[in-house]
Amino acid sequence: MSKRISTWRGSRGLLALIALALVGCAAISTRSYKDLKYPPLGEVQIPSIERVELDNGMILYLVEDHEFPTIDLRARIRTGSMYDPADKIGLAGITGQVMRTGGTTSIPGDELDEILEGMAASVETWIGATEGGASMSLMKGDLDKGLDILADVLMHPAFPEDKIKLAKIQAKSQISRRNDDPWSITSREFNKLIYGPDHPYARHTEYATIDAIAREDMTAFHRKYFHPNNVIMAVWGDFDTEEMKEKISRAFADWKPEETAFPPVPEIVRDRPPSVNYIYKEDVNQTNIFIGHLGVRADDPNYHALILLQEILGGGFTSRLFKEVRSNLGLAYAVWATSGVGFHHPGVFYAGCSTKSASTHAALDAMMAQLKRITEEEVTNEELELAKERIRNSYVFKFDTKGEIVERKVFYEFYGYPTDFLEKYREGIEKVTQADILEAAKARIHPDRFTILAVGRAQDFDRPLDDLGPVNTIDITIPEAKPAEEIPEADEASLKRGQEIMAAAVEAMGGQAAFAGIKDISMEMEMTIQT
Repeated sequence: MSKRISTWRGSRGLLALIALALVGCAAISTRSYKDLKYPPLGEVQIPSIERVELDNGMILYLVEDHEFPTIDLRARIRTGSMYDPADKIGLAGITGQVMRTGGTTSIPGDELDEILEGMAASVETWIGATEGGASMSLMKGDLDKGLDILADVLMHPAFPEDKIKLAKIQAKSQISRRNDDPWSITSREFNKLIYGPDHPYARHTEYATIDAIAREDMTAFHRKYFHPNNVIMAVWGDFDTEEMKEKISRAFADWKPEETAFPPVPEIVRDRPPSVNYIYKEDVNQTNIFIGHLGVRADDPNYHALILLQEILGGGFTSRLFKEVRSNLGLAYAVWATSGVGFHHPGVFYAGCSTKSASTHAALDAMMAQLKRITEEEVTNEELELAKERIRNSYVFKFDTKGEIVERKVFYEFYGYPTDFLEKYREGIEKVTQADILEAAKARIHPDRFTILAVGRAQDFDRPLDDLGPVNTIDITIPEAKPAEEIPEADEASLKRGQEIMAAAVEAMGGQAAFAGIKDISMEMEMTIQT
């Protein structure tokens, strides 16, 4: 009996505690998030960065960081696939790849891999749309050897035929898969609609353009653009600045400056007429939608207002597009908008989403309503302050290392922006008013000139696309490649050799018994997401 009484008393006490806790939670829940107070964010500390121009014209940005015994270099080079000949699109990208994989005239690529692996170092090269690049990361004790390798790669690439062939095979493999992903299709074809299908900012490789590239084209491309006076390099890590300047100057002493005749890039057609465009994709149950037009460069007077406009319109969970299209109407899992700002050339302003096929028009209508609204009325003060707060919070994480800051400095000079662009960014954001955002929206967003692109199954749409106007159907068929080189017939010796290789590979992974014992395969992955 006594045991039952004590148990009952214990239960009654527990119920009382739960009741008190619920009362406390109820009291807390009545408080608004607006009542929460946070201390001000710390100011971004810009480290002491030294800019120097070497005798050969190479520009260096150097910042010491003695936290770890490592050194990093990252160079931007004035070149890019925008200078590819129209019949050899892909030349720049393959040149940038084989500069590293093919090694130098003194060190073959595979041997270079082994040397760098033994140093726990990396040297990479690449060429993108509007710039080329090179990077090196290594322990400070290997600096002299690493600089010699980096200089050799940039100055004396070998471009061996076997590595060129491998790079071209990889490029063709990418072409064969380019229509697999609906988002890739939408982004690629939308850029072509905005810039023009043959413009260097939107065109892409084909089998024929890859086949047309020869080793002589690559050596000529390298010879034309790779000069020290076309290079701006960021250097950060555990070093003495004066000593580093001397070492880099010595490593690149034989690299002589030359004037480069950069080919003109075609003008962008700014005022394209509005259009409705459609791409049929059979194997999907959703429609990918982009709506937009040409944007501006970052030197536009509306730059800071457009950055905030992006946040308010489609920059996060509290944005207008997200709340209306996803939360209120349930039409899309993800929906967003971009500012349309580019640094080298005007970017693309657009809003995008993925919606189920049967709600294609509903999603289009909802997005169009928000895009028009932003040009017709001022945003609320709460929306503006919330957008500024998100930018303040993300700002510090974009510049939380000296390497990120010095690379930003190089980036701005490379594209011709003021040296204090970084420092003025946050100041410019803070000055933006509600009226500024409305003025920027009216000046730079034009719903009457929107290009619309939908990728999906039109037979499943809630309404026909031609309700919006004449529909341009885009053919994304990949032009066929020319017949491959004749493959030799397998003979007894080659088959035997192939079997020996396979057997050795199986043995190296534990033998046939180990393979037979496999029931399933698990994979682990680490990922960092910046929201």
